[in-house]
Amino acid sequence: MIKKKINIIKKLENHNILYQVTNKDNLSKILNETKINLYCGFDLTADSLHIGHLIQLIVLKYFQELGHKPIILLGGATSLIGDPSFKLKKRKINPIDHINIWFHKISLQLNNFLDFNCGKNSAIIINNYEWFHKMNILFFLEKIGKYFNVNHMINKDAIKKRMINNNIEGISYTEFSYNLLQSYDFAYLNKKFNVILQIGGSDQWGHIVSGIDLIKKINKKKVFGLTTNLIIKNDGTKFGKTEKKTIWLDSQKTNPYKFFQFWLNIPDSIIFNFLNMFTNYESKIINTFNRKKNNIKKNSPQYFLAEYMTKMVHGENNLIISKKITNLLFYKNINDFSENDFLILLKNIKNIYLENKNIDLKSILVLSKLASSKNKASILIKSNSIYINNENISNTIFIFTKFYKKFNHFSLLRKGKKKFCLIYWK
Repeated sequence: MIKKKINIIKKLENHNILYQVTNKDNLSKILNETKINLYCGFDLTADSLHIGHLIQLIVLKYFQELGHKPIILLGGATSLIGDPSFKLKKRKINPIDHINIWFHKISLQLNNFLDFNCGKNSAIIINNYEWFHKMNILFFLEKIGKYFNVNHMINKDAIKKRMINNNIEGISYTEFSYNLLQSYDFAYLNKKFNVILQIGGSDQWGHIVSGIDLIKKINKKKVFGLTTNLIIKNDGTKFGKTEKKTIWLDSQKTNPYKFFQFWLNIPDSIIFNFLNMFTNYESKIINTFNRKKNNIKKNSPQYFLAEYMTKMVHGENNLIISKKITNLLFYKNINDFSENDFLILLKNIKNIYLENKNIDLKSILVLSKLASSKNKASILIKSNSIYINNENISNTIFIFTKFYKKFNHFSLLRKGKKKFCLIYWK
């Protein structure tokens, strides 16, 4: 039986991932007839990637599964410049020693997504600091800069917004040159590794097109660019960061349980789009999921997405632990908890250690950061928002007694429906 060829461009369209692509028909023909080398770049702005990078990683994985070779460029050099694309102010620039450490950490992280030992199409990681740190300014201006028209550059949306908005600090020459550096990255990889396709988020379109133009001029070759839809939340902000903190892919920065809970709480209004974009399931399968309102029930689309994403990023064992914690907190009667159940929670949810003596509830709410002050704590208690071992507490002068200390050491504190803190009495 002849295996049916997969049209990767059509697949990305069907999953609502594809945003723009250059010369779509020609690229589709090439991908159907041969295996290519492609690349995606990530600047080193932290010691971990976050969920905003997942779509690009998923796309790279799709290509590799079809036999194409993915190259990941980690921007040791461009991280020192800072991409100005659609940023209202200059990015924070980190020292080179931090960037070098982050390079190694993220390189290890990428092993969870791509295969680096599968023969001809094994993924590879490259640092653009390798070629930029030994490039002198005269070479840069003569061999690269001469191909860029300033009038065209300042008309790019990413640059124009920084220049014409009086409420924005403007743009430095350093940031302005970022477009040249990323364009040269593409040209360098095209010449050395025969890379013919760059992928990125839709905010990278201007840089990608500039790279395509540069390659046409200096390498005399035809290459392609492909961008993915940015994931936008209900409030219009870019997906990847929550209101207070980023959801990291590093389990030390965002533990698997918190990661699982993030997906479990995706709003109903976008859950089916997320299932389509982040999973490899066809839309006819996704549409069979229960379309009830957002809940944590195991037959909800949110629960399926949480399982799928946690397994992909953190593996089967961490998924099992995350599901167990969810079951303990939301389904199991606390009177049926074993001591080991509490120890599992202690390792995976917010906790505080306290001396085993009398202490009032308001003080503990402040210590656990579930309330910013004793006054706010009192308001929460009076509004019936506070629970101890799933029992509602409305007494503002409540003092913990032995009855509320499971196995003499544990008290489960809850604010509202989903904010927990485990107290360990020493």
